[in-house]
Amino acid sequence: MDNAPKDAETSRARPKRGRPRIQNQETSDEGPNQAEIEASPDNFSEVRPKAKRSRPLEEQKSDQSLIEVIKGNGKQIPHVVKLWVEHYEKDPKPAMVELLTMLFEACGAKFYIKEELLDETDVDDVVVALVNLARKGEVEDYQSSKRKDFKNFKENIVSFWDNLVVECQNGPLFDKVLFDKCMDYIIALSCTPPRVYRQIASLMGLQLVTSFITVAKTLGAQRETTQRQLNAEKKKRTEGPRLESLNKRLSTTHEMIVVLEDMMRKIFTGLFVHRYRDIDPNIRMSCIESLGVWILSYPSLFLQDLYLKYLGWTLNDKSAGVRKASILALQNLYDVDDNVPTLSLFTERFSNRMIELADDIDVSVAVCAIGLVKQLLRHQLLPDDDLGPLYDLLIDDPADIRLAIGELVYDHLIAQKFNSSQSGSRGNDSGSSEVHLGRMLQILREFSTDPILCIYVIDDVWEYMKAMKDWKCIISMLLDENPLVELNDDDAANLVRLLFASVRKAVGERIVPASDNRKQYYNKAQKEIFENNRRDVTIAMMKNYPLLLRKFMADQAKVPSLVEIIVYMNLELYSLKRQEQNFKNVLQLIKEAFFKHGEKEALRSCVKAIKFCSTESQGELKDFADNILKNLEDELIAKLRSAMKEAADGDEYSLLVNLKRLYELQLSRAVPIESLYDDFVRNLHNFRNADDEVASFLLLNMYLHVAWSLQSIVNSETVSKGRLVSLLSKRNILFEELEYFLLTPSEEERANKYANHLVCRVCIILAETWCLFRQTNFSSTKLENLGYCPDSSVLSKFWRLCEQQLNISDETEHEDSSKEYIEETNRDAVMIAAAKLVASDTVTKESLAPEIISHFVMHGTSVAEIVKHLITVIKKKEEDISNIFLKALKRAHHWHLEELCRSDDRAFTGKSFQECKDLAARLSGTFMGAARNKHREEILKIVKEGIEYAFIEAPKQLSFLESAVLYFVSKLPTPDVLEILKDVQSRIENVNTDEDPSGWRPYYTFVDNLREKYAKNEGFPDEKEGTAVRRRGRPRKQQNIEGKRLFGEHGSSEEEDSISGSDQEDAREEEKQNEEEEEAPLIHSLKASKLRSFKVSRDENKGQARTGVSRTSGASN
Repeated sequence: MDNAPKDAETSRARPKRGRPRIQNQETSDEGPNQAEIEASPDNFSEVRPKAKRSRPLEEQKSDQSLIEVIKGNGKQIPHVVKLWVEHYEKDPKPAMVELLTMLFEACGAKFYIKEELLDETDVDDVVVALVNLARKGEVEDYQSSKRKDFKNFKENIVSFWDNLVVECQNGPLFDKVLFDKCMDYIIALSCTPPRVYRQIASLMGLQLVTSFITVAKTLGAQRETTQRQLNAEKKKRTEGPRLESLNKRLSTTHEMIVVLEDMMRKIFTGLFVHRYRDIDPNIRMSCIESLGVWILSYPSLFLQDLYLKYLGWTLNDKSAGVRKASILALQNLYDVDDNVPTLSLFTERFSNRMIELADDIDVSVAVCAIGLVKQLLRHQLLPDDDLGPLYDLLIDDPADIRLAIGELVYDHLIAQKFNSSQSGSRGNDSGSSEVHLGRMLQILREFSTDPILCIYVIDDVWEYMKAMKDWKCIISMLLDENPLVELNDDDAANLVRLLFASVRKAVGERIVPASDNRKQYYNKAQKEIFENNRRDVTIAMMKNYPLLLRKFMADQAKVPSLVEIIVYMNLELYSLKRQEQNFKNVLQLIKEAFFKHGEKEALRSCVKAIKFCSTESQGELKDFADNILKNLEDELIAKLRSAMKEAADGDEYSLLVNLKRLYELQLSRAVPIESLYDDFVRNLHNFRNADDEVASFLLLNMYLHVAWSLQSIVNSETVSKGRLVSLLSKRNILFEELEYFLLTPSEEERANKYANHLVCRVCIILAETWCLFRQTNFSSTKLENLGYCPDSSVLSKFWRLCEQQLNISDETEHEDSSKEYIEETNRDAVMIAAAKLVASDTVTKESLAPEIISHFVMHGTSVAEIVKHLITVIKKKEEDISNIFLKALKRAHHWHLEELCRSDDRAFTGKSFQECKDLAARLSGTFMGAARNKHREEILKIVKEGIEYAFIEAPKQLSFLESAVLYFVSKLPTPDVLEILKDVQSRIENVNTDEDPSGWRPYYTFVDNLREKYAKNEGFPDEKEGTAVRRRGRPRKQQNIEGKRLFGEHGSSEEEDSISGSDQEDAREEEKQNEEEEEAPLIHSLKASKLRSFKVSRDENKGQARTGVSRTSGASN
C-alpha cells in the first residue's frame, strides 16, 4: 500500500493481467476526519494507483476496471468477481473502494473515495455530492442509452451482484462490513431525486434480495440436513463430539440465515417501500416483479400479509405495466397449491379488484386478470355470483378479451374443470360432446332474440370447445337421433347457428368482423388444416344434409344457415364417395327452399348456394347444378307472370315475394327477363297506388336488368344496332318511371309507412343509373350514344327528394331499423348515392357539391364521414374548392335566415345558427398546417366573397360574418387580416349603425375578433366554445384534478405524502394519460338484458359490478 504509483511508460510496458486493476490507498496530507471527494474525471484517473504484481500471470486480472467489465458482453463477470473476492479477502479497503467506485459509475457518475478516508466518509456526504453532479449534468445514463455498447448493461449489472453474493456466501457475505456498506449506499442512492440514480440503485438493491434468497435457500437445505442428522445422532447417543459438532453447525447455519433475512428486511424497508410508488413506472414495475419472485421463492419470510398487501395495492396503479406485473406475480403465487390457504385473507380483500381488472382499459392487463380469475375459480375462492360482470365481456370489442373470457366460460361453465363434484367422462367421446353442447345451448338461450350476440359467444368459445367440431354429434342432436337429448325450438335454432358458425371457423372464415378489417393471410400448414376440416365437414354432412334440409325446410330462422353450409364443403368428395344422388337431392331441396321462403336472408343463402354449386362442381354434378339454376329461372319467370295477373285482381303479395326473389337472383347473375320488362312498366302505370314496396322492387329489377344489358354490350366485341336501340329504349323508360316519383310526395303519401323507402329507392336507383350511363364512360367510343347527363331541372328535383330523406327524423329512421333492406334505404345510402354523382363526375361539382356539403354537420357522424370523404376527393382533383365551400356556407346561412323568418323560438333558431358555425368550423378545419399556405388564395377568396355577401342588404345578412367568415379568417396570416379589417371598416364609414344595434352586432363582433387576431399575431382556435365539432382522437384529461390517494387506507411508517419528491416534469408527463374512447363499438349497444343467469344472480351484483371505473385506468377502489 505504500508503493508509489509507477510512471506511465512503465505502466504501458506491463503485460496484461487476468483480473481488474486493484486500487491502492494513496497517502494524503489532509486530516483523516474529513472525507475527500473528487468528482473530476481527470482527478478520478490520477488518484487510482496501479496494482502490485502479487500473483502469477495466469491468475492476474485484466486491465479492465469493474465498470468496463459490466459494460462489455458479460462473459468475464464470473471470473472477475471471483478474483475480486480473493483480493478483498486479502486487502479489504482497496477492494471496497474499487467496488464502490463501480457502484457510482454504474449510476453514471465519475466519483472516487480515497482509501484512507473510507471508514470516515459519511454516506450522506457522498450522496449529496453525487446529486450535485447530476444537477450539473455530469451524469451518464447507461441503462437508457441506445448505444450498442450498453445493450447488455442492465443484465450485466444484475449478473455482477448475483455472482458477487454467491461468491461471498462462504465468507465476506457475513462479515457485516462489505454488504452493509454497499446496502447503505444503494438505499441512499435509491432515494435521491435524479431518476438515473434511483433506477440503477433500485435494480441493484432488488437483485441483492433475490441473490440473498438464493443463498438462504441453500443454507436452509443445509440446516434441514443437519437437523435430520442431529435427530438421528440423538437416538444413538446423548452426548459426544459428533453431537457437539452438529449442534454447532446447526446454530451457525441458523445464524447465517438470520443475518441474510435481516439484510433482506433492511433493503425492503429502506428501498422497496419507497420505490414501489416511485414516479417512474419502470421502477415501480421492477419492484413488483421482484416482490413476486421473492414471495414465490422464499415463502417462509415473504408469504405473509405484510408483504402481500403491496401486490394488492398496486392492482390500482395508474400504469398498465405495474398492474400487469402485480397480476402476473399473483398468478404465479396461486399456481402453487400450498400457498392458497395463506392467501385466503388476501383473496377476500382484493378479489373484487381482480374481477374489475378483467375490464381494464389496457387489453393485456384485462387478459392477464381474466387468467387470474380462472385460478381463483380453480381453487374455488370465488362464488359464481361475483362473475356476472365478466360474462358481459363475451360481447366486448377487443378480441383478446373476448377470447380470454371464452376460455373462462368453457373451463368453468361448459367443461366444469373447477367443479370438484363434477364426475364422469371428460374425454372427446360422443357423450361428453353432447353434454358440452347441451351446456353451450343453455348459455345461448340468453341470446335467442339476438343472433348476432349468439355468434359472438360462439366465436369466443370455439377455440377451446372441441365439441363444436364434433360434426356428427351436432347433426345427430339436430336429427333427434339421441332420445336422451331433447331440443326445443330455440335450442334447435341456436344449434343450427352453432353448426354454421363452427363450419365457417373450421375452414378459416371470420364469423365476427375484425376491428381493423384487414384481410386474413394463412400459411401453408394452416391452409392444410382448413382443407382437412372442409373434408371432415363434407363427409359428416354428405348423407345427413338432405335429412336436415327436409326437417327444417319450413323454418325461416334455420334455413339460411343450413342452406349456406354447402358453400364451405368440398364438392369433389361427392363424386369420390359415389354420393352424386345426395348432391342432387341437396340442390333440389335448396331450390324448393328458394320458392318456399320470401325473406331476404333465406333467398340470399339459396342463391349463394346454388351459384356455388354451379361454379365449383365438375362434370355431371356441374351439369345438374346448371340445369337446376336454369329451371329455377324459368319457374321464377312463370311465377312472376302469374303473380302479375293476381295483382290485377288486388292480391299483390305473390308479386312482391317473387319480385324479391328475382331481385336477389339478379344481384348475382343476369336473368333473361326481356319479356317481362314491358309487363313491369305496365304494372307501374296501372297500379300507381300499389304498395310502395312493390313499386320499389319493380324499379329495382328494371334497373338491374338494364345494368346487366349494358355490361353485356360493353363486354361484347361486336354490338348490333338492335341491341343498342333496345337498351336505350329500356333506359329511357326507366328514367321516365323514376322521374315520375321525383315529384315531392303529398302529406298523405308521407304518412304511408313505405313512402320513405320508395323515395330512397328512387333516389338511389336514379343516381346509380346516371353513373352507369355517364358521358365520360362512352365519349369518343362507338357507344357514345349511350352517354347521358341529367338536365338541371331533373337534378334539382332529385336533390329536393334527397333532402327530404335526409331530414327524416331520427325517431322515424329508428322505427324502421328492423325492416328488411333498411341498410339500402336509409339516409346514409341516399347521401352516398348523391356523393357518388359528384365524385364520379356524372354531374358538375358546382351543381350538386355545395348542396351536399351544406349538410356536413346536420345528420350525425355517418353522414359527416361521407361528406368528408367527398371533400377529400374534390381536393385531390385540384378543383376550385373555394366556390364550392362558399356556396355551401351561403346555403346553410340561407336556411338560418328562413328559420328566423318562420319562428321566434330562440332555441330553434339558435340551433340553425350553431349548425352554420359548426359547418364553417369543419370546412375551415380542412385547411390545417401546410395546407394554409398552399390554399391561401382560396381561403382569402372565401373571406372576401363572404364579406361581400354579408354586406348585401346590410345588416340583414351580417350574421354570416360571425357564423362563417370568422372561421376562415383564422387561417390567414396577420397581414391579410389587417387588410380585411381595413376593408370591413371602410364599408360603414357613411352608415349609421345606431339605427339597428342588434342587426349590426355581428359586424362589431367580427371586427373585435379581427383586432384581437392582429394584436396577438396569432390565429383563432379551430373550434369555439359551444360548437358541436368533435375533436379527433381520445378526449383530453382535465388537468389539476385531485386524484384519489392510492395508499390512503394503508398505514405505513414510510413517506405517504407523495410518490416522489423529485422529477416534477416527469410527474406532469405521467398525468397526461389518455382516457377511454367515448364512442363504443356498435356491439356494445346490444348488451342490454343479456347474460342474465350463467348460474349467476345478476341483479344482486349489478350495484357492485362496476364499482371501479369501467375499463379502469387504474383508479383505486
